[in-house]
Amino acid sequence: MADPKEDRRAEKKPAHGPRTAAPRFGKDYWERHWTGAANGGHAPVNPHVRTETAGLAAGTALDAGCGRGTEAIWLAERGWRVTGADISATALAAAARRAERAGLAGAAEWIEADLTVWEPGRTWDLVTTAYAHPETGQLAFYERVGSWVAPGGTLLVVAHLHGSGHEDAEAAPAAMAALFTGPRWRIGACYERARTVVRPDGRPVPLRDAVVRAHRSR
Repeated sequence: MADPKEDRRAEKKPAHGPRTAAPRFGKDYWERHWTGAANGGHAPVNPHVRTETAGLAAGTALDAGCGRGTEAIWLAERGWRVTGADISATALAAAARRAERAGLAGAAEWIEADLTVWEPGRTWDLVTTAYAHPETGQLAFYERVGSWVAPGGTLLVVAHLHGSGHEDAEAAPAAMAALFTGPRWRIGACYERARTVVRPDGRPVPLRDAVVRAHRSR
């Protein structure tokens, strides 16, 4: 379910061209995406995940829409007990293989689930999601995954801004942060940042990210 993390135009999602009919981001879409020839490379860990989790004590973590597990495995390497959840069985199989090769098979579990309807029945100290494109819309999805944060835990959302339109309005930092401004939450980071990544073919790709980190009270 998650969209490209880092340059997931190479690893996670196809590049966005002229807007026509909005794609339906269901299971069939993601299975086609992950079995496509464009997904040959592995992007580096999202820099916002690196930065925004740096001060957190390792505990339990959920990567909601983990794709091939780049961020989940990176967290596991730093002592987190990680759950990676995604709608694509193909992506999860690749994530499990990568974790095994890294000697982290026991530090991560992989769950195939449609996160728009999934009821995990538990919470995590860290819930992170990067570049997700659920069929339910961005804000409804962020509010949903926020409900899986344990008391005293952290929610980290990284969204990709394309330019303008309804999708960008939902991914704007202020709109995301507004979901978590009640007495149970404290906003730790809320910003927008432009950066450039380099695709495996050497082509630079400009990205504009929206980042919100929120902490849930105990």
